[in-house]
Amino acid sequence: MSDMWKKIAISCLAAVLVVLLTGSAVFAAAAAKAPAGDVIGVIDSQLIVSKHPSFEETAKQLQQMMRQKEAETRTAIDMEPDQAKKSQIMQTKRMEAAREEQRLMETIYKDCQEAVRVIAKQRNVTIVLEKASVYFGGEDITDYVVQQLSRGKK
Repeated sequence: MSDMWKKIAISCLAAVLVVLLTGSAVFAAAAAKAPAGDVIGVIDSQLIVSKHPSFEETAKQLQQMMRQKEAETRTAIDMEPDQAKKSQIMQTKRMEAAREEQRLMETIYKDCQEAVRVIAKQRNVTIVLEKASVYFGGEDITDYVVQQLSRGKK
């Protein structure tokens, strides 16, 4: 994979993490106002996603898709003499890759969210935050969520 596509892939993953962490900040604000009886759980969402039973296969599909988009981009750019149009082609292919990544990862994200809900309910956790945004406290339910994911895919 070329450096450009590696940067695109890393940027897409960074964007997903920013969305997750931003959501965690909102939850953190809610947790600060939570009544004393609330139980706060923390998760490592990146670990949970990576442990999803379908993650490795999906990652392979993503790599294949990125190679395909890279080849399509190179071919289209090589055939285009206009620099402005080359930039437009590059931007279009990046957007296509991001949409395809979202489509491929959607099921994994939904499964992970559902597993978090199930475990939170089982363990009487009322608020779940991203572990990286919590400095102290909270019950780490990451391992339970990973176990729930593996039970759900058997």
